[in-house]
Amino acid sequence: MPDPSPAAPSSAIVILGAGSGSRVGAELNKVLLPLGDRPVLAWSVTTALAVPGVRRVVVVVRPGEAEAVSAALAGHLGDAEVLLVEGGGSRHASEWNAVRALAPEIEAGEVDVVAVHDGARPLADPALFAAVLAAAVEHGGALPVVRLPGLVTTDLAPAPGDLAGVQTPQAFTARWLLAAYTAAAAEGFEATDTAGCLARYTDVRIAAVPSSARNLKVTFAEDLPVATALLGPALLGPAPESAAR
Repeated sequence: MPDPSPAAPSSAIVILGAGSGSRVGAELNKVLLPLGDRPVLAWSVTTALAVPGVRRVVVVVRPGEAEAVSAALAGHLGDAEVLLVEGGGSRHASEWNAVRALAPEIEAGEVDVVAVHDGARPLADPALFAAVLAAAVEHGGALPVVRLPGLVTTDLAPAPGDLAGVQTPQAFTARWLLAAYTAAAAEGFEATDTAGCLARYTDVRIAAVPSSARNLKVTFAEDLPVATALLGPALLGPAPESAAR
């Protein structure tokens, strides 16, 4: 009798929402700004919850903003729960706090792969999350990339045509992610993104998953109307009550 098929990988998604609103010209955290019928952050969180095989969604918040984030997500999560974790003084520190929150589930083998996503990228869809997670299961790590046409060098000469920009979500085998961030903490090292930490402390092969400019990051004030236009028919009415803890 053939062996039973292995269980599908269980994943966790970390949404980083501990940034600021300085470059977008807002007095509050940009992920709390309205985008259509909900805050920017709520788009990323509800998308993460819709990805098949996701066991846990962790939202990293700025110190002192847990109540505001919980209120912003209320009404958009249905019966789902998300775990709120306080961020640190840098992107890396915020990621490390999220990884530590997931450590018991990772060590118990309950989470096989973890994706880390910037909450200021509200247009990443479930298909992109699923593709990056699947590639991470196959290769150990994966991230979305998009071609960058029209670039020039510092002397205004055309840049090589094969340059690509890196986006999020970035996904990695959970145990390697935990090991890399543990090693980084011991050395006091901080990377600019998740892939940078994995590249320093592991031999993981990081696969490139094709993406598009639609997966934009809300950085400046003009990005919000662009994101609203791109959402188009995806702008939905209010969702049921939610639970954030």
